[in-house]
Amino acid sequence: MDSIVVTGGVRLKGQIPIAGAKNSCLALMPATLLTEEPLVLMNAPRLSDIDAMGLLLRSLGVHVQASEDGKVITMSSNGPVSTMAEYDIVRKMRASNLVLGPLLAREGRATVSLPGGCAIGARPMDVHVAALEALGARIELKEGYLHATAPTGLKGAKVMLRIASVGATENVLMAATLAKGTTVIENAACEPEIVDLAECLVAMGARIAGAGTSTITIEGASRLGGASHTVIADRIELGTYMMAPAICGGEVECLGGRIELVRTVAERLAEAGVSVEETGRGIRVARGNDRIRPINVRTEPYPGFPTDLQAQMMALLCIADGESRLEETIFENRFMHAPELMRMGADIDVRGGTATVTGVKRLKGAPVMATDLRASVSLILAGLGAEDETVVNRVYHLDRGYEHVEEKLGSVGAKIERIQN
Repeated sequence: MDSIVVTGGVRLKGQIPIAGAKNSCLALMPATLLTEEPLVLMNAPRLSDIDAMGLLLRSLGVHVQASEDGKVITMSSNGPVSTMAEYDIVRKMRASNLVLGPLLAREGRATVSLPGGCAIGARPMDVHVAALEALGARIELKEGYLHATAPTGLKGAKVMLRIASVGATENVLMAATLAKGTTVIENAACEPEIVDLAECLVAMGARIAGAGTSTITIEGASRLGGASHTVIADRIELGTYMMAPAICGGEVECLGGRIELVRTVAERLAEAGVSVEETGRGIRVARGNDRIRPINVRTEPYPGFPTDLQAQMMALLCIADGESRLEETIFENRFMHAPELMRMGADIDVRGGTATVTGVKRLKGAPVMATDLRASVSLILAGLGAEDETVVNRVYHLDRGYEHVEEKLGSVGAKIERIQN
């Protein structure tokens, strides 16, 4: 497995382009199953998860073609479509479950393996199942597969989500575009990725109101057409690279970033003493020689602080001048990076869903092991601000969510390289 080697103590200076949003693109790609006309996605990120979704769609009979640089994906479902999403493909990532709603809407049936992804806690499929059953689907779990049918088609209904699940909102949103009648999703997720999906579906001919709020209304259509759509910037990559100069000092402009995507993150960084300002081309983040101020952070659904940036924020608070508290409310098993940061000299006390971080003047480089996608990059960030050399092992998760991280950080002065073992 590859490793990332980071030599800390270098101030960063320059610009980092922010890629298209992984979590948005993974929801947009299954939307091609809702139409027989081409769907073209621009500003797609170049990630292994995107490749895996392409592989899954091809296995269902979708024609998927990427441009030479991987940033434009053209898909067409104008032939016979399989309704079986096999375990060997689905196990590679959580977002594979997003073919369930579109397949039910198009074919009236679907057999989808329970998905995989990072081991960061329970992400139950029951919310998806209950939402689709409200539209008239019948779903059984047998031998690790969800067997779903809607023999007379899906019908519009009021859908109350038990939790504001992003994936469940996306699944029922896509399914409802071809359901008969009106669907109202209550307690819908409000993330920017939901808005991005809705805008693409509207471009395809769907009738959707309220995306970005907790109540979304969909008027079912008899058919959808093709469209071209530009994927929004990845707010998690954006937040990650905003923390890089905060940790090791310097000034970085994140090109393509927008404050509204990361407002809570920007507020927490400013509270910690980091300069954050919007420019004509993105967001500029800078820190001088003053130490980071301690702050308290609580992860929450959007527009709250993202759980996907909790590990990166912990790395930053490890060098704060005082005691900080991080409360994780989304996933129950998402502090696995804490012991690895402690190997670098961090002072962290984890009790249940709360981590108390007492800052030290400087972390020290050490061999560490990545446990999941966001933990991987948090250890790299910690290494940027540490003394000497840090070796981050088992970084195979990294390529699922960050394109060419060593090149992007290297372009602003970081001493970082990938070692192929």
